[in-house]
Amino acid sequence: MRTWAPCALLVAGLLLSGCSELPYYRQAIAGHLRLITDRQSIDALLGDDDTDPVLARQLGTVQELLAFARDTLALPSAGSYRHYVALGRPYVSWNVFAAPELSLEPVRWCFPFAGCVPYRGYFDQDEARRYASRLAAKGYEVSIEGATAYSTLGWFDDPVLSSMLGHGEDFLAETLFHELAHQKVYVRDDASFNEGFAVSVQEEGVRRWLQATHRPERLKAYERALARREAVLGLVDRARQRLRDVYALDTGDDRKRALKAQTLKTLYSEYQALKDAWGGYSGYDHWFDEGLNNARLASLATYREWVAQFRALYRRCGSSLPRFYTAVRALGALEMSVRHAHLETIEDCPVADPGRGGSHLEGSEIQYWESY
Repeated sequence: MRTWAPCALLVAGLLLSGCSELPYYRQAIAGHLRLITDRQSIDALLGDDDTDPVLARQLGTVQELLAFARDTLALPSAGSYRHYVALGRPYVSWNVFAAPELSLEPVRWCFPFAGCVPYRGYFDQDEARRYASRLAAKGYEVSIEGATAYSTLGWFDDPVLSSMLGHGEDFLAETLFHELAHQKVYVRDDASFNEGFAVSVQEEGVRRWLQATHRPERLKAYERALARREAVLGLVDRARQRLRDVYALDTGDDRKRALKAQTLKTLYSEYQALKDAWGGYSGYDHWFDEGLNNARLASLATYREWVAQFRALYRRCGSSLPRFYTAVRALGALEMSVRHAHLETIEDCPVADPGRGGSHLEGSEIQYWESY
């Protein structure tokens, strides 16, 4: 569920990016245009007796989720996800992450309109691999991760992709709510803020959806899935902290490499122990088995760094989504270091104050990537 720069708008960026970037932007534009060309109207598919019944049920669920997103979650839904594209592959794009050998700070790439993000996306997997190989040749650790969806941030009518279907209704709901959240609030140059907000919206959205459709057992199963997710993330967060301590040591690189290897080995062992406690549940095996390195850990951090703080902010705003959205917009208007400082403390529910021409912090008078 990665957010991509609005591909068609990148045409304007070609004039600003230099000739070396032309092939990259060309593939981005071509990939997006292929999706536009291949899309089919969901209404037409649902009205066609020849449409596969399984696909028809999935697309019907999409329409129900969009109505719920609009009416209950106050998310924008006009235009997007009214068309369907059969990709013929498991992912719509592949994102390349990179980090130095002895640092968790990811490499960042900057794009017109979307700003700077810690990944570089490709519609063709082989192109992603070639670019990752070039980065590896320069000494970076790399990770390539498939994306089941992407957002043009409301600039264009995003289609439903076959990669979004087939993983269960909860996954589909998370994906739609996540991408629509990016259309609700997006802050340039702050990927971790954007993703933390979208993840918090997707989780609360699914909870409300399952409650509204009177499925308590599914809700319990979803909460168990979230608990497993949090347990894995806790292991990874602790490993990342140990690695930060290792990389800050006043010692030689060889010693740091040895301590790094031991830290990653310990992380893998801790995950195996966690699996045993789950009775062998293996939903995260693929993430661990594809290899642990700085780039892989950094990619996960981008999507999870601020999730706990956004959950706390939601509660501080009285568990009201409109107040929460207003608070997030107010934070988004602040300078990044100030924004992050407020997220660290979550002492109040920020509100936009048009009379002050910006944002301020209101007193707290209001009380109060898995397989399923």
